Amino acid sequence: MADFFNSLEDGWTIYLWLIAGASIVITAIYWVRWAAHNDQFDEDIKYLVFDENDKDKMAPEEYEKAMRVNKEQEDLRKVYLEKEAAQKRQA
Repeated sequence: MADFFNSLEDGWTIYLWLIAGASIVITAIYWVRWAAHNDQFDEDIKYLVFDENDKDKMAPEEYEKAMRVNKEQEDLRKVYLEKEAAQKRQA
């Protein structure tokens, strides 16, 4: 194998680096696109760690927002689970 690499002309490694770099960029684009399509960039997701026991530790507006976000996420979860169940029934 070493003889093969030694038999190549000078400058071949740049092409190897270009291929590696291009594959990294393409992979990053794929995963960012996946994240965008799967609601991974939701800023309000930080409120999901709070529940009713945290009411006294939060401002009233913040608590209301946390409960609203929590309800929205639970509803969204039900939608995703229903879609998944429908796909399993079709398969």
